[in-house]
Amino acid sequence: MSETDQIVYVVDDDAAFRESVVDLLSAWGFEVVAFDSAQAYMEAPKADRVSCLLLDVGLPGITGLDLQRQLTSVPHPPIVFLTGKGDIPKAVQAMRAGAVEFLTKPFVEDDLICAIRTALEQDRSNRAKLADLDDLRTRLNSLTPREKEVLPLVIGGLLNKQAASELGISEVTLQLHRSRIMKKMRTGSLAELVRVSSRLDVPIHGRLAKAQHEE
Repeated sequence: MSETDQIVYVVDDDAAFRESVVDLLSAWGFEVVAFDSAQAYMEAPKADRVSCLLLDVGLPGITGLDLQRQLTSVPHPPIVFLTGKGDIPKAVQAMRAGAVEFLTKPFVEDDLICAIRTALEQDRSNRAKLADLDDLRTRLNSLTPREKEVLPLVIGGLLNKQAASELGISEVTLQLHRSRIMKKMRTGSLAELVRVSSRLDVPIHGRLAKAQHEE
């Protein structure tokens, strides 16, 4: 993926600094979209592409740290912070909240480019994980109501006979449901089905559920 397939959002209220950063990143081949405030950034439409957010800490009104807090409840690009002062407490706060890097102005060019590329790679990875999870949810939603009743019993460690008894169906019918579940979820083993179900937060019923409760 080339730099032009990605977007760097820059939020800084210093017009001269903002322009210099845009020129620098453009020279490196990045597509850059700049804003003079957190409010302007939040109100602007965002492209559904790999991106990162280069964010000034000391913004007027909604500060950079305020914006970071507001973004925690929604999907957002990884953040690289910039500050005009070496403020250690704010840096610690930002990093604990998930910031990729916290750089002090004037920054070292290579440090900034490295931080941006790290943030973009993180966003690419996050997007891939979300796409994979969406695919798993689609598979889960393809199960019939009865198959969704069978699944928690199967991944809970019950034998086919026990699971069938729980549902009041024959063991043969239970085995058919189990086979269809494995096919629809595209899993080749019970262990893989358990791992996939765990990612989807499917509740478990049976021996494993009891063991977890006792722990």
